[in-house]
Amino acid sequence: MASLRAIRNRIKSVRNTQKITKAMKLVAAAKLRRAQDAVVRTRPYAQALDELLGSLAGARAAAEIPPHPLMEVRETPRRIEVVLLTSDRGLCGGFNSNIIRRAQRLLVEEGDKYEAIQFSTIGRRGRDFAKRRGIETRKDYVGFFGRLRYAMAKEVADDLIVEFRERKLDAVHLLYNQFKSAMSQAITFTQLLPIVAPPSAKREGEGGFITPEHLYEPSRPQLLESLIPRQLAMSIWRALLESEASEHGARMTAMDSATKNANEMIGRLSLEYNRARQASITKELMEIVSGAEALK
Repeated sequence: MASLRAIRNRIKSVRNTQKITKAMKLVAAAKLRRAQDAVVRTRPYAQALDELLGSLAGARAAAEIPPHPLMEVRETPRRIEVVLLTSDRGLCGGFNSNIIRRAQRLLVEEGDKYEAIQFSTIGRRGRDFAKRRGIETRKDYVGFFGRLRYAMAKEVADDLIVEFRERKLDAVHLLYNQFKSAMSQAITFTQLLPIVAPPSAKREGEGGFITPEHLYEPSRPQLLESLIPRQLAMSIWRALLESEASEHGARMTAMDSATKNANEMIGRLSLEYNRARQASITKELMEIVSGAEALK
């Protein structure tokens, strides 16, 4: 059995750790609320932008206008890129490990279909994963989380647009954690380029479903030229916000579990300490009694 001093030191160490995990939980909860508000505010705008793009793309197809270069689907895509969103820090449960396993599964399942699958990483954990595995990485974006700005998403979007227009890439996908709740995140794998416009919205009128007609000024091709890069940047911006909120939710949940586990460990160690102390007292009493009997 461990000595009383060793058990006391372990209890003290666990209590100090519990204070840290409890503080980290409170910090993550405060950050989660702000990040969640940002996600909720962004979603309606992103959805409206997708609907507008779908409407314009449908009108373009009906008028037989040539597709925008960023909507061009390559017949035989050879090089694809995956933009991998992870966190800069750990201590957030399975937030990073789950998405890294999804990236590994992608390499195993889809590796034979393409000439090359390369990554661009946002977050240190994804960068470290690519380096350890020797995975081809085109670019590492570091220092994003903690000071997120829309300009950062636009920087990534502009970079991808140049690569796609120059045909260095045939398709670009985004892999990130979508925020569902503080305890739930959904791994999302979505295509960024070529841009696939969602179906245009329809509404019910007399005689069935109809699509309202609009007059566009400037023309549809000019609107698409302006709208598509903005829609791409908004998709990346939304993913960054979703990933940040998911990270804070995962860290808050992980620190809450760590705090509870520390409390249970303190209980077990206290019980062990009391047993050891009782055994020590019993042993001393027996020695005293034995000494008294020997003096008789």
